Amino acid sequence: MAGTGPYGCAFCLGEGPELRTALSQGLQAFGCLSAEMKQQPECSVLEVPGFPKWTSALGPDGGIKSPYIVLLFSKAGGGRGVTQQVTVLSVTDDVPPYFKMEPVRTQVHLEGNRLVLTCMAEGSWPLEFKWIRNGTELTRFSLEYSAIALDNSLVILSTVASDAGRYYAQAVNDKNGENKTSQPITLSVDKLGGPADPIAPKILIPPRNISVVVGTSGVIMEPLTKLSIIWRKNGAVVNSGLSHFDRRLTMVAPAVSDSGFYECEAALRSSSVPSVKAGAYLHINGLLPDDTGMFQCFARNLAGEVQTSIYIAVTSIAPNITSGPTNSAVIDGLSVILHCETTGAPRPAITWQKGERILASGSVQLPRFTLLESGSLLISPSHMSDAGAYTCTASNSRGIDEASARLVVWARTRITSPPQDQSVIKGTKAAMTCGVTHDPSVTIRYVWEKEGAVLNVGSTPRMRLDADGTLHISQTWSGDIGTYTCRVTSVGGNDSHSAHLRLPHAPENPVAKLSMLEKRAINLTWAEPFDGNSPLIRYILEVSENNAPWTMLLANIDPEATGVTVSGLIPARSYQFRLCAVNDVGRGQFSKETNRLSLPEEPPSAPPQTVIASARTNQSIMIQWQPPPESHQNGPLQGYVIRYCLAGLPVGYQFRNITNPDQTNLLLEDLIIWTSYEIEVAAYNGAGLGTFSHKVTEWTLQGVPTIPPGNVQAESVNSTTVRMTWSAPSPQFINGINQGYKLLAWEPGKEEDVTMVTVRPNFQDNIHVGYIMGLKKFTEYFASVLCFTTPGDGPRSVPLRVRTHEDTPGAVGHLSFTEILDTSLKVSWRDPSEKNGILTGYRISWEEYNRTSTRVTRYLNNLTQEYRVTGLTALTTYTIQVAGMTSKGQGLLSSSTISSGVPPEIPGPPTNLAISNIGPRSVTLQFKPGYDGKTSISLWQVEAQISVVGENEEWVTVHQLVNEPDARSLEVPDLNPYTFYRFRMRQMNIVGTSPPSQPSRKIQTLQAPPDVAPSNVTLRTASETSLWLRWVYSRVRAEDRPMYYVVPDRLEREFTIEDLEEWTHSVLVRWSEIPETDRNGLILGYKVLYKERDTDSALQFWTVEGNTSHNTQLTGLGKYVLYQIQVLAFTRIGDGVPSTPPILERTLDDVPGPPMGIFFPEVRTSSVRLIWQPPTQPNGIIVAYQITYRLNSTNSNTAVVELLNPSAREYTVSGLEPELVYVFRVTAQTRKGWGEASEALVITTEKRSRPQPTSRPIVPQEEVQARSVLLSWEPGSDGLSPIRYYTIQSRELPDGNWTVHSASVSHESNSYIVDRLKPFTSYQFRVKATNDIGDSEYCDESEAITTLQDGIPDEAPTILSVTPHTMTSVLLRWQASDGILSWDCGKCHPPPEERINGVLLGFRVRYRELFYDRLHSFTIRTVSNPSASWAELTYLSKHKRYEIRLSVYNAVGEGPTSTPQEVFVGEAVPTAPPQNVAVQSATASQLDVTWDPPPLEAQNGDIQGYKVYFWEYQLRNETEQQRTLFLPECGAKLKNLTGYTTYMISVAAFNAAGDGPRSLPTRGRTQQAAPSAPSFIRFGELTTTSVNVSWGEPTQPNGMIEGYRLVYEPCTPVDGVSKIVTVDVKGSSPRWLKVKDLVDGVTYNFRIRAKTFIYGAPGPPGEPFVSRSSTAITLHWANGDPGRAPITRYVIEARPSDEGLWDILIKNIPKEVTSYTLNMDMLKEGVSYDFRVIGVNDYGYGSPSAPSPSVSAQRLVPFYEEWWFLVVIALVGLIFILLLIFVLIIRGQSKKYTKKPDPGRQGSSIEGGGIVML
Repeated sequence: MAGTGPYGCAFCLGEGPELRTALSQGLQAFGCLSAEMKQQPECSVLEVPGFPKWTSALGPDGGIKSPYIVLLFSKAGGGRGVTQQVTVLSVTDDVPPYFKMEPVRTQVHLEGNRLVLTCMAEGSWPLEFKWIRNGTELTRFSLEYSAIALDNSLVILSTVASDAGRYYAQAVNDKNGENKTSQPITLSVDKLGGPADPIAPKILIPPRNISVVVGTSGVIMEPLTKLSIIWRKNGAVVNSGLSHFDRRLTMVAPAVSDSGFYECEAALRSSSVPSVKAGAYLHINGLLPDDTGMFQCFARNLAGEVQTSIYIAVTSIAPNITSGPTNSAVIDGLSVILHCETTGAPRPAITWQKGERILASGSVQLPRFTLLESGSLLISPSHMSDAGAYTCTASNSRGIDEASARLVVWARTRITSPPQDQSVIKGTKAAMTCGVTHDPSVTIRYVWEKEGAVLNVGSTPRMRLDADGTLHISQTWSGDIGTYTCRVTSVGGNDSHSAHLRLPHAPENPVAKLSMLEKRAINLTWAEPFDGNSPLIRYILEVSENNAPWTMLLANIDPEATGVTVSGLIPARSYQFRLCAVNDVGRGQFSKETNRLSLPEEPPSAPPQTVIASARTNQSIMIQWQPPPESHQNGPLQGYVIRYCLAGLPVGYQFRNITNPDQTNLLLEDLIIWTSYEIEVAAYNGAGLGTFSHKVTEWTLQGVPTIPPGNVQAESVNSTTVRMTWSAPSPQFINGINQGYKLLAWEPGKEEDVTMVTVRPNFQDNIHVGYIMGLKKFTEYFASVLCFTTPGDGPRSVPLRVRTHEDTPGAVGHLSFTEILDTSLKVSWRDPSEKNGILTGYRISWEEYNRTSTRVTRYLNNLTQEYRVTGLTALTTYTIQVAGMTSKGQGLLSSSTISSGVPPEIPGPPTNLAISNIGPRSVTLQFKPGYDGKTSISLWQVEAQISVVGENEEWVTVHQLVNEPDARSLEVPDLNPYTFYRFRMRQMNIVGTSPPSQPSRKIQTLQAPPDVAPSNVTLRTASETSLWLRWVYSRVRAEDRPMYYVVPDRLEREFTIEDLEEWTHSVLVRWSEIPETDRNGLILGYKVLYKERDTDSALQFWTVEGNTSHNTQLTGLGKYVLYQIQVLAFTRIGDGVPSTPPILERTLDDVPGPPMGIFFPEVRTSSVRLIWQPPTQPNGIIVAYQITYRLNSTNSNTAVVELLNPSAREYTVSGLEPELVYVFRVTAQTRKGWGEASEALVITTEKRSRPQPTSRPIVPQEEVQARSVLLSWEPGSDGLSPIRYYTIQSRELPDGNWTVHSASVSHESNSYIVDRLKPFTSYQFRVKATNDIGDSEYCDESEAITTLQDGIPDEAPTILSVTPHTMTSVLLRWQASDGILSWDCGKCHPPPEERINGVLLGFRVRYRELFYDRLHSFTIRTVSNPSASWAELTYLSKHKRYEIRLSVYNAVGEGPTSTPQEVFVGEAVPTAPPQNVAVQSATASQLDVTWDPPPLEAQNGDIQGYKVYFWEYQLRNETEQQRTLFLPECGAKLKNLTGYTTYMISVAAFNAAGDGPRSLPTRGRTQQAAPSAPSFIRFGELTTTSVNVSWGEPTQPNGMIEGYRLVYEPCTPVDGVSKIVTVDVKGSSPRWLKVKDLVDGVTYNFRIRAKTFIYGAPGPPGEPFVSRSSTAITLHWANGDPGRAPITRYVIEARPSDEGLWDILIKNIPKEVTSYTLNMDMLKEGVSYDFRVIGVNDYGYGSPSAPSPSVSAQRLVPFYEEWWFLVVIALVGLIFILLLIFVLIIRGQSKKYTKKPDPGRQGSSIEGGGIVML
């Protein structure tokens, strides 16, 4: 025996301890002596010469017999070429063959799967093993059977139908002839109905080390001296290297040259015995890594044995590919291995490449490419794209080796058009097709077989074989009956399909006899018929029920039977039966019918069907039902019994009996409001009452609440809002679902004028809160609350009286002027119509026109309603304003202008009336105001003649504009479209109304969509897919109320309108003429809009062209679908409003479509559970489902049928056979019958897994369309669970996301049309498969595919504006295609890029002149620039109307046109804006704007005026305003602006044609003004003597904030003193202040004001000068800048010198005063004070003066109270007295010497002086 394994040698005697001793000394049995000995070919048991009966060492149990001698191999290195002898001695008798294990006797496998049959036999050797099929012995290798393996297993790599049969295994002892045959194995092969799926490769029988005996010889040992040995190499004698008496040839350092055939010849000297020879080849190779190991040498003789060993380690060898890849071919979808076996140390790393792409390596492994342990590459499954050159590279640290080969992938050869079973009449022709698809490079061969035997078509004249594989048989006869198989062979794969050919020949009629009658069953017997010379297969029994047509009842009655019991029949019905027999040829004739028998009547066995309850009122419920199924009525129905009770309560039933079996509804009345009832229905017949239906629960309708909400409270929140609180009523009194509350408010005596607010219910809180807003100010209301449900409102709560808060009043009424003189006039007015509170007075102010600095203001009491204004300048225009006052402040101003000394007069009419911006419902009137009557205009009035026919048409007022005295244009709204108008205007002042202006030209408003919708829409069902529709066109009036049905059940999803008139054949639509006033243009047609109710389906429409066709028909509708339908009319401009309410109608029902989504989530070897979804097209109400299942290998007659209720969605089937293929069919039923079935396969196995990905999808270029492509793929392995569906995803390149296009592609498909794509767009696609286990991974993405550009654009562009450009041209503007908005585009929408369907090439403008009696054809102008946004149409006719449309076009064609635009040509707008626009800041609320007219050549006629547009910077949309001015003005004063705000101003000129372009915006900013009040004031950190005050910025700063002024004072005097404290906070922040030194327990009032740097308040007065007396201090100051208005008063503030808080000391100092004396009592004695003065005008407080020098408040003692002053006074008085006395004495003495005076002169003296008299 030649041992090839790495084993040494040794002897081992005995068993048990001896064996274990040998093993313990380093020898390894390696399983040879165990039960696995038979698996180890390294250990061979041989026959020993001289012991013929000792033939085996193995017993029947696998053990070792004793005694024996066995040679063991120890793992001692890699020795080669060792020849040893193994001897086993046995003393036991031979053991006959026997089988230890046999395969399953009956096996079923799927076609194309692998099969391994294992049959293990043992016995005395030598044993020979054979496999036999159907009596024929199988060879060890053939095309059909891969091999009979070393362990005697039979391996079939790919089973086919012809492999089916009976198999045997036979074991034979060649020595004594004993044999053993296994039990027969029956193999069945099932088909899947298509080509087998690729299966991942698997190594079935692994290779094993084997040893073979190369020869045996016996050598008789002789004395060494007589033995002569000669060595030869390749025939030449070898003399060197010999030793041990020439018995050993040794080569030291062998080289390759030493390789060769060595021969040893031995001969006996001096003997005639011939010599013997033996030889062997010596191969000298390089060391291999496997050569590493321990090498032993044994020497033994009779005396014993010695051994020695050496260890050899191989560490570094360059890589070498010992078995490289070879050029290979594989069939698409199968697996292939490219070999690459290597040697080297260290072990080389293997890398496989295809071109530059690495497929598999130690770190890289692509899907489908697997690097095997041997270094080979496994490709599974292969694809067509895998063809090409493959390179295997082996590398290690010593180097690199590589080898290449090419792989050819053939397309799989398949029979795509297999032969079909057919029956032909004897003598006619039969043709069996065999269509094949295959690789073009592959040659195919057709072979036809009949019953397994090959047909020689060429030798039979009646047969002909076409080139496409079709077999023709002419003159058929009974000898042609049989199964024909078409086999197609090629290198691209083989395939076969079979079909059966029949020639019918019926047997004779059997005879049927009725034997006996049982309850619901009938026994039938018959005599055995003639079998027609062919064995009977089965009987077919048909039945006729109640004289109905014959139907099959039993289709597979045992052919040996002569009787059958028919059960499951229906009582009270009559039956007849007939029978026929079936053999291999076909079905015979039916027997004579039996006598008709009737079964007795029984109570109904099923309840009424489709029981539906619906509430009709709050005390009634309508119950509807359908009769029990006819098969369960068990006799004629006589009526129904309805029982009902309160749901969920232990109460008894109430019953209602219906004696009319045709009545299927009942109205249950006198029920409880909003209460749930349980209702059941049962039918009865003459035999009794049947079963009740399932309980139907239904609520009666809701009622209205019976009590109002409680705890109602009401309070005013502000001047227009009332806050109400309440608690909810008890739920038992709500009588329904609380839908919310209604808050009601009404004025006393005006109960019909109620303000209502609805509040949603709040179920979390006990107290509900709501607000009634929008009430009148300072008005008394009654407020109430009610609760409401869906049916209506409950009672109101008790009304509460509440009054809204006071607010500022409205404008005063009837402002007028009388007694107008040069310097004075009288102003009179009336109370405001909206007082909004208690009037406290009036404010009147006057100023010179546009000079606010001259404003004078007076405040009057509330009883004064007239005032004489004096001090006016003669012949000067004044603006006079009057406003009412309440405690909340000043109300709205009423203003008017008047010239002093000039009484107002009736105004003159407006002039220069022009019309522009003509639309369907509005026009713009531009005018120049007439003579204003020396006062301002208070109202503009527009009158019009409508539908102008002549000059005497009635003028009616169509619009009024109030309180806009500066208006120069106005928009007239609410006009009728497509109507003629002529306008005139009047203006009104305080005196009266002016005469009318000259009438304007006659114009016609543009067309618009109709205002009214078709009404009286009626709808009828015409068929399963069509409806009839009728409507009448009429005006929809506000008082018209549509008829409607209330569906009260919130869960209801459908509603049937009953008692409708029958109508058939079509959807008929009729309507009458539209009133001319409502057409808004020419009616071009009607559109019927329809869609499925309660779905997201798109709205569809049916267009009826023209106004003469008044009917249409809707077709192509879905079956049993509820549609909502509306009708509208359309004009050239657009669509009108649809009719309301939508009409609902359901089409007729039909049989349903197939159920969807069949899955098998649980599969066992004997049971499956399947689930499904209802049909996507139920086409009616599903009443049942049917499950049918059978083995895939059997016909439909063997199927099991199960009926399920309509709510079933899953079903479990048990008792199935393991590892078989079953077909399941699910069918739905409506009242119209059974629909189409859904079919699915399932394999009863638990070895299921997710499917493998499909191949990369392919899109042939010829299948690429503009909006669709044809996607095809090859399926991967299904994981033993059939594919249920495929999911397809698409991605738009370059950066689109993957989206699911379809998730329901049939499992039978390997191609799919992907639609809804965009033209001229690149896409990628990928596919995944889904089976019952789950989803596969997505396959590789397809190559990029670009759809074609064969579609025109789908959408029209939007026209932005059409304006006259010159007298004969217009300018058309539209949205630019690159997304850039045109200069005046705010909200337009261009065609999206995807709607252009390709590359945009340009635009086409269509225009034509409009005539009212006919239409001209369009003139077309093409704009070839795709980025253009405007076009000018020139050479048009003057004074004509034109219609303009716009469209886009691409390379394929032109898209739809836009909505038409109309324009009047002949009056062109200015084409240039005004020039040199300049803005000057005048005041904080006024900007002065000036400009120059447009150039003369751009005016296009006479400029009538200008429009000034102004807005706050960056707030254009919110703040833009307009002023209109007429010539000759070229400037404007923009008033009432916001202070310190930047404005943008643009000016446009206009003429009779309209507005010209605007000038570029010019910037200007108003001056600073007094800011508004701070936004808030808050208090924090409150203590008994201090508080932290904070405030917010003013909402309108009107400038740069310089600081804040905080003023606070106690609400009541403290110790008799009310101290007012003023604190100035510099800067705009911080906005808080800590106020201290407050008095505990005192309430304070705080006020805060902001201050800007420059505004209209006065400037600071001069620094005060102080003079004092003993009891007073006098302040003197000089006047400062009065600001923007005259100073009205002064204020003096003081503060202690050691504190920083200023107090207002004196509030009202007349404006004329420049000094003021303060009493010392106002100050604290002994404290020094600083003083300052502040001026006040109408703008507010001015800046304070500089503080005065500090002055002490110490009271001074008068000098006259000093002692020295009294002494001096006394002395002076004494001296005076003395002098007086002295004078008198002197005077007296002088009289003695004077003469007496003359009496005549005495008067003169006295008159001349008084001293004498004194």
